Amino acid sequence: MTLEEKIGQMNQYTGFFDVTGPAPADGEAKKKYDHIKSGKVGSMLNVRGAEQVQKMQKLAVENSRLGIPIIFALDVIHGHKTIFPIPLAEAASWDLEAIEKGARVAAIEAAAQGLNWTFAPMVDISRDARWGRVMEGAGEDTYLGSKIAAARVMGFQGDDLSANNTIIACAKHFAGYGFAESGKEYNTADVGTSTLHNVILPLFKAAKDAGVRTFMNSFNELNGIPATGDRYLQRVILKGEWNFDGFVVSDWDSIIEMIQHGHAADGKHAAELAANAGCDMDMEAHLYIKHLKDLVKSGKVKESDIDDAARRILRVKYELGLFDDPYRYCDETREKELIYADAHKAAALDMAKKSIVLLKNEKNILPLAKSGQKIALIGPLADDKDSPLGNWRLAADGNNAITVLEGMNTYKENTINHQIGVKLLSNEKTRFIYELEINTTDKSDMDEAVAAAKVADVVVMVLGEHGFQSGEGRSRAELDLPGLQQELLEKCFAANSNMVLVLNNGRPLAIPWAAKNVPAIIEAWQLGMESGNAIAQVLYGDYNPSGKLPMTFPRDVNQVPIYYNYKNTGRPDPNGMVFWSHYTDQTNDPLYPFGHGLSYTTFKYDNLHTIVNGRKVVVSVSVTNTGKVDGEEVVQLYIRDKVASVTRPIKELKGFKKINLAAGKSQTVLFTLTEKELGFFNNQGKFIVESGDFDVMVGGSSATSLDNTFTIK
Repeated sequence: MTLEEKIGQMNQYTGFFDVTGPAPADGEAKKKYDHIKSGKVGSMLNVRGAEQVQKMQKLAVENSRLGIPIIFALDVIHGHKTIFPIPLAEAASWDLEAIEKGARVAAIEAAAQGLNWTFAPMVDISRDARWGRVMEGAGEDTYLGSKIAAARVMGFQGDDLSANNTIIACAKHFAGYGFAESGKEYNTADVGTSTLHNVILPLFKAAKDAGVRTFMNSFNELNGIPATGDRYLQRVILKGEWNFDGFVVSDWDSIIEMIQHGHAADGKHAAELAANAGCDMDMEAHLYIKHLKDLVKSGKVKESDIDDAARRILRVKYELGLFDDPYRYCDETREKELIYADAHKAAALDMAKKSIVLLKNEKNILPLAKSGQKIALIGPLADDKDSPLGNWRLAADGNNAITVLEGMNTYKENTINHQIGVKLLSNEKTRFIYELEINTTDKSDMDEAVAAAKVADVVVMVLGEHGFQSGEGRSRAELDLPGLQQELLEKCFAANSNMVLVLNNGRPLAIPWAAKNVPAIIEAWQLGMESGNAIAQVLYGDYNPSGKLPMTFPRDVNQVPIYYNYKNTGRPDPNGMVFWSHYTDQTNDPLYPFGHGLSYTTFKYDNLHTIVNGRKVVVSVSVTNTGKVDGEEVVQLYIRDKVASVTRPIKELKGFKKINLAAGKSQTVLFTLTEKELGFFNNQGKFIVESGDFDVMVGGSSATSLDNTFTIK
């Protein structure tokens, strides 16, 4: 390969013309077109459909000197055409098998449309619900997030990348993106080495160990260096210590954005910094193709590093089977058969039901009676067919979700009076690229909704965020119900307190008034195409909810970042004085803790025992279904290393098991703790296990009450 051809493999462009139409005649599109034909493009993103991909692939394979095929990529985040719950919602299932299956379905559909590569999973830990991209990750916990990262990678990639129904996954964003200061998109992240090695990096390592073939850089800087130009992250840790042999892609324009960061003087300097740091592919900044040849000739970039980057990219193309058959993913018959397959819709419904969290259920108002009730179904999201799809659903057809109204109407023996109450938005611009305008003035539908609530037997309020209020670029300074929804909620409650609140949202919300007053609250997130069916089945008790929160819900936005696995200060308790770590106007406690989630039955935990054998600990606990219906429970195990050379959190999740118990039945649940669970990384990034006393805590949430102590020698 010539130097230019190797650099071409490091160049990624976004789709720029309809390949089934005439070729571009001039301008930027013509330049990209010529680059594909001359072998100067290694990957394309945002080109999909078997016909489109095949025709664009032909441009590269049948015109360039070497005929090297292109990798086609798209953000396939929570389903492809068949849209599943947003990733944060899926994390609430704590069901690794179902999560892997969701990624498998997405891969099958994406591959059927000619795609080879998804920019998922996002494995960023975040403790700040103001950050819009919490919807795209697995929440605040490293242990749970690591398990989910591996499950998603295995779902996308399967056990044979050369099969025509698998796609390569991408662990993103490397690293620290979820710690953006003040929860503001693209902002600086400033974390210490303990947090980096113990909280942030383990999820990426889990993805690597699961076989992920690509990593993506993050937009943020970390300790003064933009991640795309961070040699320590890319060459020392990822490619060195972890021996990763896949390739690293920049995020969109993140190479050229190093100029704005104040780290690069110009585009040429940015290309030099990124290439030397270990970024193998340039996503849409056009800097590698412009400058790397000159940088190599001037000695500022080693040709051996160009060789390494090209080799990594070509290796993955070989693993995909593209050299054997560049068109193996381009079968229009398979595309028609697999998109929206019945089995895929069934999997989406199963995942949606498992993602729902019952936050509160006073007086057993739920499940609802299936007959003889007058139900007022109120809220701007109750009959919205698009918002439940959430953000990051680039291939979705839109407006094809089952609404709560449609789902509840399948139960024929009740009378439903649907009222919008208030409009959520004041305009119709709801696409990915737009800022949403929230309605704060139009109350014209409110009185009719209140009147409906007054004469109903039960009120079901469906409130929350629009599907595009979370996601990239959707940071929020407040975490309340947007617009006029809180006023609507309070007026309807004053008219009829026999109420169920169904939340549709992409992040934890601060809802202290509702938590205090509304007797039943369901966290239903944005659940994808089968949203309304899943919610209706939970409301009517045909599915017993088992979801658990993957992120802490604050009482007030001013508590964030808030998370369960915090560290003690030197003054954690009041001791009768004001001089301790607290707010003077708000409790330290969350509204709903990490791991919280109720059921239509109840579970009792007892008989916690530990057996220590060297540095292996077996923990057993008895769990009994003390209610009248069968149910699933996520049994959670936490530990605390009480004294350590680097202080440890007050508790850390180190095991969980989802069990199904019939009413009145008991089960002994066993966990095994090894050095992997008992140790931690010191500030030099070395994993160590120290002797000493440990607390072990088991229960149905992070607010556990059953505990024991063991000693490691």
